[in-house]
Parts: sequence; C-alpha cells; structure tokens
Amino acid sequence: MEKNSKIYLAGHTGMVGSAVHKTLSDKGYENIVGRHFSELDLRNQAGVNTFFEFEKPEVVIVAAAKVGGILANDTYRAEFLYDNLMIEANLIHAAHVHGVKKLIFLGSSCIYPKFADQPLKEEYLLTDELEQTNEPYAIAKIAGIKLCENYFRQYGSNFYSVMPTNLYGPADNYDLKTSHVLPALIRKFHTAAKENHPAVEVWGTGKPRREFLYSLEFADALVYLLERVDAKDVYSKGISHINIGTGEDVTIRDLAETIKKITGFKGEVKFDSTKPDGTPRKLMDVSRLNNLGWKHHLTLDQGIQKAYDWYLESIA
Repeated sequence: MEKNSKIYLAGHTGMVGSAVHKTLSDKGYENIVGRHFSELDLRNQAGVNTFFEFEKPEVVIVAAAKVGGILANDTYRAEFLYDNLMIEANLIHAAHVHGVKKLIFLGSSCIYPKFADQPLKEEYLLTDELEQTNEPYAIAKIAGIKLCENYFRQYGSNFYSVMPTNLYGPADNYDLKTSHVLPALIRKFHTAAKENHPAVEVWGTGKPRREFLYSLEFADALVYLLERVDAKDVYSKGISHINIGTGEDVTIRDLAETIKKITGFKGEVKFDSTKPDGTPRKLMDVSRLNNLGWKHHLTLDQGIQKAYDWYLESIA
C-alpha cells in the first residue's frame, strides 16, 4: 500500500474511525476519504454504489456500525441487526464490484459464544450459543466476517476482518442510555464527584471480567496489519479474522474502583444485581497478533486517565 493510496474510511467521525484517521495521517497517508451519515447513508445500496463509482477507493476500512452497550443492544435489537447487516453488505459488495485492492472489516468480541473457553481464540467462532442481550449485533458482525471470507474464497478478494476487544478513548459515547460500560462509568463517577453524591450505582454484580484497549492503540494495530497482512495470510491459517486486544482483563468491580480513584469520587459504589451482567468473561487471545509483531503499551490506568482528560476537556 502506497502513502498516496486512496483510503475510504467508513465511520471516520466515530471513536474508532477518528482514531484510525489520526493514525493514518500521522503515518503519512494523505488521501483519506470519508462521508458523514448526512451525506451518505450506508444502509442505502444505490447511494453506496454511486459513492464507490465516483471516489474509486483502493483501500476500504469498515469502521462504520450501529453500536452501544447492554441496554442499547437489548432495547434496539431489530435496528442493531438490520442497520449493521445493511452497512456491511453494501460496503463489502461495492468494494468487490469496484475492484478495491484491500478491505478490512471491524467486528466485535461479542461474536464469540457466551461460555467459550478463555482466552477467546479466533477458531472459537460459531462453536456455541451467543450472549442473548447482544445476539442481534453479534449475528450481524458474524455475517460481515463471513462476507469477507467468502468474497475471498469465491473471488480472491483481499478482504478480511479484525476483532477488537472493548475499545474506549477520545470521541467515545457518554450517553448513559447507549454507551458502553467504561465511558458510562466515567460519566457517572465524574458527575457524582462534582455533585457530591453519596453513592454511584453500577449495573450487575461487578463480577464479570472485561478487557479494554485504548482506541489509538487499536488504530495503531489496525494500520500495522493493513500495511503487512493480506487476506491469504489470514485464511491460510484456518481462521477468518485476527483478534486485537491486550490479553489482559479486569472485573467490572475493579474497573469501577479504578475510575472512582481517577475521577476523585469519595462515596460508595453500589452494584445492582437485578440488572444483567452479560457474558461472564470476554478475554481475547492475542497470540497471533503478538506473533505478527504488535503488542499494546498503555496500562489500563494510563488509558483511562487519557480518556478522562479528553472527557474533561471536550464534554464535562
């Protein structure tokens, strides 16, 4: 891939997309194309095809998706399935039709079975049932993975998928109705500290374990793979995607205590066990990624501090 290759970054304004855009720019890639949703509805096949005909991208990164936490996934089940199926199908098919040289699709760690062995190896995909609360989103992401795999197998298209763990960082979503656990807790603890609340309520028992990766580190891993790995390298290993994560996890209880300390909240942390926990554990096996030469550097405390600094400057 050349520095002047035209790269279409779908979802360039979101947390993940903006991190990837910054990383590409920092590495000297100057020809990056993006479209806001108001300009291009990726659920519209005709609009997507017109865009590809006009822009003729050589490389496509599919970071666009409808995303959210447990509450959003379980509430807007139809939208999470339909919107994500349409977005990925339109983009992947258009990339094939218009001769895109390379495409990377971003999935999610929720694709793995609810009770899969830990850490989660790439080959565990489709070996058991999914977590019910985010099943529609997971099914949509699995469909995207299989689209990439089978466009490669049938047509030789240089398309493959990467599976990020839970991401957080600048431009994250802090809406308590739709956000993921880490940004939701940052907002809750910040508000409680500022307004001197006696306690902060956290959903679930606090026992589930989760892995978190700072968005700019994920972007660095993605660009690293973009520059070095092709579809044939992935599928020749008998897998359909590559995990991207830290290989380290924490309990939600420990996460809450860390955010409590960083935000300066002095009150009590209460866990509401009537609310769902979700999957008991989601830890990625990142041995393949590490063997390819990439490993994360930031600790979770360092990453949360960076995320909180951004929140203070941009939102609070």
